[in-house]
Amino acid sequence: MKTSAKKLTLTAIFLSALLNSAHAQPAPDDAALTEVIAGLDTKVFDAYNECSLEVFGSYFVRDVEFYHDQGGATFDRETVIANTKKYICGKVRRKLIPSSLHIYPIKDFGAIEEGEHQFCDIATGKCEGAAKFLIIWKSLGKTWQITRVMSFGHRTLTPAEQHDANVSLNSYR
Repeated sequence: MKTSAKKLTLTAIFLSALLNSAHAQPAPDDAALTEVIAGLDTKVFDAYNECSLEVFGSYFVRDVEFYHDQGGATFDRETVIANTKKYICGKVRRKLIPSSLHIYPIKDFGAIEEGEHQFCDIATGKCEGAAKFLIIWKSLGKTWQITRVMSFGHRTLTPAEQHDANVSLNSYR
């Protein structure tokens, strides 16, 4: 009986270690999927930055869930568009940190987009804030739509990050 218990305990430890190591390492990005989602990110946030609200809104499902650590939660496209118009248009420009972008497939559904972006004040041209984000994309054949967004970890950029962001922003113009 003691031998069986030891074997069972060792098996449980082995399986636990195996599962933990499998979860600790994210799946590698799929190059084709990454290209598609990165292209969509550019299109969505070009519309966001240009305040092209009809185009911006077209990327979201009607019942999109948007979770913002400072602004709360919304549960429909119209509110996302209204909030963008109220708080973003003419005030803030979003800039992706390219090295932070990671795309993960969701079997039989779509993809998870993970990254970090900076926000730059349009009036001053200075980039002073950053946040992390997750976007859940649903594949609808040849088109994709956003079903959920999580925007969190909003913070002020460090002076070094502000300098780098502002140098980069000025070269972008």
